[in-house]
Amino acid sequence: MKFGTRTFTTIGAAALASVLALTGCGGGGTSAKDPGTDGKTTSVSLMLNWYPYGEHAPFYYGIQEGIFAKHGIDLKISAGQGSTKTAQATGSKQTDFGWADAPAVLSNIDKGVKIKSVGVFLQTTPSAVQVFADSDIRTPADLAGKTIAVSAGDAPTTTFPVYLEKAGVPADKVTQQSLDSAGKMSAMLSGKVDGLIGFAHDQGPTIANKSGKEVRYLRYSDQGLNFFSNGLIANQATIESSPKLVQAMLDATSEAFAAAVAKPEAAVAAMEGKDPQLPPQQVLLQQWQQTIPLLSTPETAGKAPGTNAAANWRATIDVLSSTGLLDKAEDPAKYWDSKFTPTSKP
Repeated sequence: MKFGTRTFTTIGAAALASVLALTGCGGGGTSAKDPGTDGKTTSVSLMLNWYPYGEHAPFYYGIQEGIFAKHGIDLKISAGQGSTKTAQATGSKQTDFGWADAPAVLSNIDKGVKIKSVGVFLQTTPSAVQVFADSDIRTPADLAGKTIAVSAGDAPTTTFPVYLEKAGVPADKVTQQSLDSAGKMSAMLSGKVDGLIGFAHDQGPTIANKSGKEVRYLRYSDQGLNFFSNGLIANQATIESSPKLVQAMLDATSEAFAAAVAKPEAAVAAMEGKDPQLPPQQVLLQQWQQTIPLLSTPETAGKAPGTNAAANWRATIDVLSSTGLLDKAEDPAKYWDSKFTPTSKP
């Protein structure tokens, strides 16, 4: 089966340098409470996609460094239990904003959940087959005859057949064992499976830390398969009634991500003691460092983190509709409110 999808590639060294260059730029949009008016902040809640890990360092760093406060926001962070639950919690106004994976966001919008993306930050998918570096799996072709742990229904698993097709590997040659997130890691650590599918920047460093062994990544993006991942979402009613708040949250988040790119060690240090399930600091640092190359595409290189391109939205929708995660390819405007874009000052 062939999938007529558009794809885009990972961020290059020049693009990453451009992200770093933006670190000195702050959000110039209108904040919930404009700095210099009454000096007060608005309490804002954010639900993550999961328990805190390295990808989330910018939020904690942004609070510590006063970035959110500068934009009029007193940010309160809560752990999530998967992007679908975060999307639904945002849709039911249990949280002001959510941080969720684009495939789950788009799928829930199709099901009637009243949310929209206001900016995807992880613009290259972290989806990858993860195996131990001392295994005999070195290329996608080596997956034939192997057993890989997956999680039924999630984006990495649903798009796995597309990855295999692009890599020239017959899907029926790879055995998939369906497990939850913890079960996948446990099975790989115990040798019950040959590898797992998931987010390379999350699970990989954790597995390496627990096993003391190096992990090898067979990334979907290396085969030309890409789609959006995690980003900021808001309830449609919030977007309509409080656009200044939404813009302020996006600007503050963008500035916090740029600051964390510039100072990764300081960023992950800001997470210390914030959650009992946090990985060790060295794992957090690896997770954040592996997140940095995911923050833009060639279309958004040199722009503030969280800046989206319509072409990348269309490519994501094409991929997800071709795999059945979405019923059909619709206009990005159904899922993304493009009037919100991070602003920066010289």
